[in-house]
Amino acid sequence: MQASLHLVIIGNGIAGVTLAQHVREKSDCRITLVSSESATHLSRPALMYVYMGHMRYKDILPYPDWYWTKHNLTQLHDLVTEVNFEKRQLILQNHDPLSYDVLVLATGSCPAFYNWPGQDLEGVQGLVTLQDLQSMEGNTKGIKEAVVVGGGLIGIEMAEMLRSRGIGVTMLVRDQLYWQNTLPQQEAKLISKYIKEHGIELLFQEELASINPDAQDRVASITTKSGKLLPCQFVGIATGVKPSINFLRNSALETDKGILVNEYFETNLPNVYAIGDCSQFQKPAPLAPAVEQLWYTARKHGEALAQTLTSERTVYNRGPWFNSAKFLDVEYQTYGYVPASWNEEYESLYWEHTSGHKAIRFLYEQKSGLLAGINLLGIRYRHDLCHHWLQQHYTIHNVMQELPAVNFDPEFFQRYEQELYRQYAQKFPEQATPARKSNWWDLRNRFSLFSTSESC
Repeated sequence: MQASLHLVIIGNGIAGVTLAQHVREKSDCRITLVSSESATHLSRPALMYVYMGHMRYKDILPYPDWYWTKHNLTQLHDLVTEVNFEKRQLILQNHDPLSYDVLVLATGSCPAFYNWPGQDLEGVQGLVTLQDLQSMEGNTKGIKEAVVVGGGLIGIEMAEMLRSRGIGVTMLVRDQLYWQNTLPQQEAKLISKYIKEHGIELLFQEELASINPDAQDRVASITTKSGKLLPCQFVGIATGVKPSINFLRNSALETDKGILVNEYFETNLPNVYAIGDCSQFQKPAPLAPAVEQLWYTARKHGEALAQTLTSERTVYNRGPWFNSAKFLDVEYQTYGYVPASWNEEYESLYWEHTSGHKAIRFLYEQKSGLLAGINLLGIRYRHDLCHHWLQQHYTIHNVMQELPAVNFDPEFFQRYEQELYRQYAQKFPEQATPARKSNWWDLRNRFSLFSTSESC
């Protein structure tokens, strides 16, 4: 971008900040980040740790104040109420209109509510933004009982936060197991059992019917669709998120669930782009969602668009799917394609520890042996090596020969790959020769290519 141009980014989350950083590396153009959430960039995944007392607010600010000045990045804390695309201006709540030459929309997500009776009562909220954290501090002060509606990752975060303060938590999960629409049944059973062991009540195959008030119009209870009445003073809504684009709905910008973009993040309007949770691909890649609402994909969006704006138009290539999370203190990683269920085209190797707190799954094509994806619970693998296997089209047989190199756990942690390999050897005895069986664990020392890689 030319130095005379003004790049305005609405949103200072990981997508918008990554874009600003990478553009600044190659351009002296004027850059302004506008956000109504916070005056500066913060680590949104760490909000829960502030509530739990593990971190302070200042601890979740990745960059000191001088960083923005040093790199000539202007931060404007204000709400954009409207975009005048013809005049190339943002209409702001508290400042004069802001003109732009290039506009990037990185407005993120907001909680998805579904018009339940009582959803506007005091004590009902989601958890996405800094303001949500502040609301949760007030809404849960002195309470004894809470209900979390939904079984996703935000739901378990809210439940863990509430339990950290001794608040009783019941979660409404519409499926037969926790996160059953995403995890295969064995992993879903493991996680469901683990959550219950930590004092969180799970009500399966239950959905919210209404939220009931007390005399002060605060939450007093909820009623489920099956007729159960659950007393509570707080209701956490964790039924998913949606692109935060309401202020753009009646404009010339083409939208659906999110802001419609092509593979270059271009919208239907000239010099207007959208990245991160608020963007929706018109033609998503095979097996890829149209709306990608993950931290790591948002970062990749920013990196790819920066290339387009500063050097040459660059097609977004996400690479193999990846996600990571924590269920209380059990880490979860998934790589590639591991759906909740699959047909006879696929087969898997699955190992689970007797404690029920650790599991490894490799999904592969039955005929070709081609690796499709990996699920991990309670065990960490090297991010770069897992991606290498998928990008280089490894078969399950190739993977088994490099398995000693992949475990990321510290040196004195117990390792379980050898137990998984025994299953492999039973299933493919012709591939696991006696020499390989006896010397397999010694192979670990041969792999140094990824020895310094870090897990994400």
